[in-house]
Amino acid sequence: MANLKIKLKKSISGATERQRQTVYNLGLRKLNQTVVKPDNPCVKGMVTRVVHLLEVEEVA
Repeated sequence: MANLKIKLKKSISGATERQRQTVYNLGLRKLNQTVVKPDNPCVKGMVTRVVHLLEVEEVA
């Protein structure tokens, strides 16, 4: 199964509270921080909500 490499590229300072919580729940705390998450529907749904703040890459 593939994984997603997710990097926080833009600040959450102007984001709504729901978007901030989504970024926090993805495990991202600081700008340019990267996490690796499994490629499943739950994670994809969270990424879709804040895709404008993230950089997403699929890794093996």
